[in-house]
Amino acid sequence: MLVSTKGRYGLRSMVELALNYQEGPLPLRVIAERQEISESYLEQVFASLRKAGLVRAVRGSFGGYVLARPAPEITVEEILTALEGPIVPVSCVEDSDSANCPRMESCLTYPLWKKLADRINEVLASTTLQDLADQARA
Repeated sequence: MLVSTKGRYGLRSMVELALNYQEGPLPLRVIAERQEISESYLEQVFASLRKAGLVRAVRGSFGGYVLARPAPEITVEEILTALEGPIVPVSCVEDSDSANCPRMESCLTYPLWKKLADRINEVLASTTLQDLADQARA
């Protein structure tokens, strides 16, 4: 399981917004420069983040993006799920019924994959954007 470029760039950009939360909207151009990411690629990333309700666009000459909620209320799990979909090591542990394998009940390795998925999601759900911003400041 690898987090894609979209997930990594999106998470870095969200931390950038959290670090600058008090300063108002941050233009995409500024985020792109600071994080060394293509602005056109970030437009796609922010479209997904906006659709998930994690960021808001502010129009005007002093416009840009702001967090839709305070950083302590946004988890890494929310961000990565918005950009990547479910974070699972194998599809059979995904919550949707369509991903369940017909051998799930008798599978010898399912318990391992389920335990791994649960631990990964525990870490992602218990880590907030504020946690990452605080680490970046340190």
